[in-house]
Amino acid sequence: MSSEGSLQIQYCFETINKSCEKHNWSNSIRIPMYLFMVSTILATMSGNLAVIISIAHFKQLHTPTNYLILSMASVDFLLGFFVMPYSMVRSVENCWYFGEIFCKIHTSTDIMLSTASIFHLSFISVDRYYAVCDPLRYKTRMNVFTVLAMIIVSWVLPAIFAFGMIFLELNIKGSEDYYYNKVSCVGGCVVFFNKTSGIVAPMVSFFIPGFVMICIYGKIYIIARRQARSIKDSANQIQFQIDVDGHQLGSRCKERKAAKTLGTIMGVFLICWSPFFFSTAISSFINYEIDSTVIDAFVWIGYLNSTFNPMVYAFFYMWFRRALKMILFGKVFQFDSSRTILYYD
Repeated sequence: MSSEGSLQIQYCFETINKSCEKHNWSNSIRIPMYLFMVSTILATMSGNLAVIISIAHFKQLHTPTNYLILSMASVDFLLGFFVMPYSMVRSVENCWYFGEIFCKIHTSTDIMLSTASIFHLSFISVDRYYAVCDPLRYKTRMNVFTVLAMIIVSWVLPAIFAFGMIFLELNIKGSEDYYYNKVSCVGGCVVFFNKTSGIVAPMVSFFIPGFVMICIYGKIYIIARRQARSIKDSANQIQFQIDVDGHQLGSRCKERKAAKTLGTIMGVFLICWSPFFFSTAISSFINYEIDSTVIDAFVWIGYLNSTFNPMVYAFFYMWFRRALKMILFGKVFQFDSSRTILYYD
């Protein structure tokens, strides 16, 4: 009898017709899932908050590239603060207890922030391109106003795209019968895409900007290799010439290292989000045969990208490690701490 009870179907709302089914998982599965997701959320929020405080507080870090990183860390922090906790309950319970309107707001915000991340990365790749490939005109091209325009575009366009698609229900247009008969249920909050939106959304949010970034970083890699050979050749010149060019050569090395770091961040993003966007693109063409649990797992793999970004900064950037140490020990509250020198050119 206990065996039959354990197999009994449970619903999100037992007294409502057409209620969604709950995941009938034991505590041995649910508790580790909650622990993993809570840990991911806390790591995402704390790591990105450290990046935000570091760049906002220390005057030495007030550079165009870092403004873009600051904005992207804000995107990742909001994803951890506003989106992931509700996604956690939905993933473990397979139920949405927060209302239909908030479901649309949550889904729109999720799509917006995910899209905003790759828009930021696209603009960061443009910034690195000019820093490495056209250093003489870098400061005139990538000034504060240019970076501000990039940041505004990275927030506004994804917001219009995501909220417009979800609230105008463009993602289910033409597939209403299938959606309302086979997908929609009371207590559910599923991100559904018809064939058109299933292609357009991944193209806008992932494939096109991802392809552009790969091309730009490919060009940066070629130029950086060429500059590395040039620097190696210059080492054979007379000492006077090395002294004259020393600052320029050091600057080139720093820019190439920054390009390598941000290239790693881009690679992490592509690896984390590829499973979700590929499955989204093909799902409608295979009659939505991919299990919802698998899609949910792909979503959380994508969320991990926001967790990993601060770890990449900590691994590559000395300034972030020093800033983090000052934050943890409360030294940022000391007088004039914002003028601390975190690195030397």
